[in-house]
Amino acid sequence: MTNHFDNAPASDQTGNMAGFDPEFTSIIDYILRITYRIWEGKQVGLCRDYYSEDCPVYTLAGYFEGAETVTQNTLKTLSGFPDRTLHADNIIWGGNDTDGYHTSHLICTNMTNLGPSEFGEATGNKAQIQVIAHCICKDNRVIEEWLVRDNYSLAEQLGADPKAYAIEQAKKPLDPNGVFTTWLSSEHERVSKQDRSNLPYPKDANSEVEPFITAGLQNIWNARLLGDCNLFYAENARLHASARSDYEGAADIAQFYMEILGSIADAKVSIDYVCSNSMITTDQHVAVRWTLAGTHNGGSLWGTATNTPLLILGESQYRIVDGKVAEEWLVFDELAVLTQVERARLKQDL
Repeated sequence: MTNHFDNAPASDQTGNMAGFDPEFTSIIDYILRITYRIWEGKQVGLCRDYYSEDCPVYTLAGYFEGAETVTQNTLKTLSGFPDRTLHADNIIWGGNDTDGYHTSHLICTNMTNLGPSEFGEATGNKAQIQVIAHCICKDNRVIEEWLVRDNYSLAEQLGADPKAYAIEQAKKPLDPNGVFTTWLSSEHERVSKQDRSNLPYPKDANSEVEPFITAGLQNIWNARLLGDCNLFYAENARLHASARSDYEGAADIAQFYMEILGSIADAKVSIDYVCSNSMITTDQHVAVRWTLAGTHNGGSLWGTATNTPLLILGESQYRIVDGKVAEEWLVFDELAVLTQVERARLKQDL
């Protein structure tokens, strides 16, 4: 960044991650500073330096790839929300500099709608949503990314009707080149093969936090042992889930699972990546990238059942206290899920 504007906080230390610029002292420092430079610093062209030319980016609203597309999409977002900031609530990571780092970046993003956006003309409304970006980073670049945003809440805060927006999106061609459609189909097939067997919890959840989280999710989602919410969550636990008021306590949190399973009764969940190295050193923290697949065969959410295949790409971060989950941040794009449902309705009406 020599001879260029750079307001990202820096360290006097030098890093030694193989393949990364020595200015970055750790993978946390790398994620924090490149994010700040691109968004708060408005040095958007740095996407070409920090993303690989063929980097795939998976979202439930669509698939795209490459540093140039990331650059263009960032500019489009900033044109509608030029004051957007991305505060890192936590970064949890795994991997290494040889095979690649995995980073789960929990973001609280604030913005003002000062220009036209995908939701319509500028409203002047302020909005705050949660985002989790799961990146694989190697040789100073992001080489793969899974991105989830609470777009349902964003639509509501801007004064848009989420259902009306989903209907309009459903009318558009799904995928000109077929890549996104193929990905949706292949992911649905992959996740549908998950086992429903229950898993034993580790004897010491304090020292074996990753197996504890894996067992809990497998048992609650796939084995349908919803009562295990009492083993998984602390009595006074809190769940921050996309587009919803917070759930308080294990019994209340179980209701969240029942709402989803009441709409996708044959759902299965794939636990795709788990890591537990956190930038926050108080308490233990775990991040999970997960994918849910099933059929919209219930009316608990999203209207009358359409019996269409549904896929949900999700990310969660957990704070562990005394061997149980004390707090969870769960993010998925429910607006994109609603669009899948409305696309099925349009086909049924033809």
